[in-house]
Amino acid sequence: MNFSWPPEYISYRQSVSDFASTTLAKGAFDRDQHQKFPADLWQKCADFGIQALSVTEEYGGPFPKVDLLRAMLAMEGLGYGCPDNGLAFGLNAQMWTVQVPINEFGSDAQKQKYLPAMVSGKIIGAHALTEPQSGSDVYSMQLTATANESGFLLNGKKHLITLAPACDVVLVFATTNPKLKQWGITAFLIDKNTPGFTISEKQNKMGMRAIPIGELNFDNCQLPAAALLGKVGMGFSILNHSLEYDRCCILASQLGAMQRQLEKTVDYAKSRQQFGQSIGKFQSVSNRIVDMKLRLETARLLLYKTAWLKQEGKNATMESALLKLYLSEAFVSSSLDAMRTFGGISYLSDHEVERDVRDAIGGILYAGTSDIQRNIVAKMMGL
Repeated sequence: MNFSWPPEYISYRQSVSDFASTTLAKGAFDRDQHQKFPADLWQKCADFGIQALSVTEEYGGPFPKVDLLRAMLAMEGLGYGCPDNGLAFGLNAQMWTVQVPINEFGSDAQKQKYLPAMVSGKIIGAHALTEPQSGSDVYSMQLTATANESGFLLNGKKHLITLAPACDVVLVFATTNPKLKQWGITAFLIDKNTPGFTISEKQNKMGMRAIPIGELNFDNCQLPAAALLGKVGMGFSILNHSLEYDRCCILASQLGAMQRQLEKTVDYAKSRQQFGQSIGKFQSVSNRIVDMKLRLETARLLLYKTAWLKQEGKNATMESALLKLYLSEAFVSSSLDAMRTFGGISYLSDHEVERDVRDAIGGILYAGTSDIQRNIVAKMMGL
């Protein structure tokens, strides 16, 4: 079994990390405190080529086929270099849950209209699945899409939608036939100025505060048939297809953040003196840091395996669920251990240690809660 990476992949990860640390890191504290969406940095990421990593060459990507392993390493580098976990999360959300479905399932017209514009940073895309009464239970979706002579009429609401207040287009999932459950779910692409479609102001949230979150409302929103992504009833398949890619790369950025977090914690434990020695010499402190290292390395193996399976075209349903469960929970645990090591100063916002805790909590909720991942794995084990 070969665990090595091509030198050019490692070099590219380093270049992304350098770009993130020099261009994206500055102002992270201010963006978090004031919940400011960094539109200028989003554009700089596009100029660097970040958003292009999830699409094919024909629509602005670097290669004829998306190189998931290279992209995954790049997003790891982004998470390491950029302490603004929200910005990394938002970029991943567009790249893997909006761009990938369009690239895979969109019509030629949809691909030409949306992908080059997203890759270049001219427009922002959001992914809309969650509803007030339909989160983990996606089959109870209440946003309806009724076929008529002009296409489809949408009525209902989505909430907790990442990037909603900043987006130009939304990939939204609605039910065309509730009786069919998952086979009645259908995907649509909706431009923000479509009559009957409104977006709320941003909502305050605990972490990843630079990336806005909001609600979408559909009141007799008429869509043309051309807004359909794929075919009627394909929505659930489209959703599952994108989520496995999404988990690889969003979690890659979290892995990079965990690496940065560990290095800073080790440095502090070496330099902080108490009772005549560095605090890292105390076993209770060093043991916590070893646990952080163990979580990081085991999460890395799960991540790389899942990405490899996807690159090879193999099924990774169980692996992606295990990865989502383990890495997101590990980031929370390691963030708390970092706070314990830094002590009282970590509770102060201007030291920024506490921000990782707030950001990490989101990981056990979005893209399928930890409870849901356990259910998926249990079911696949025949339980």
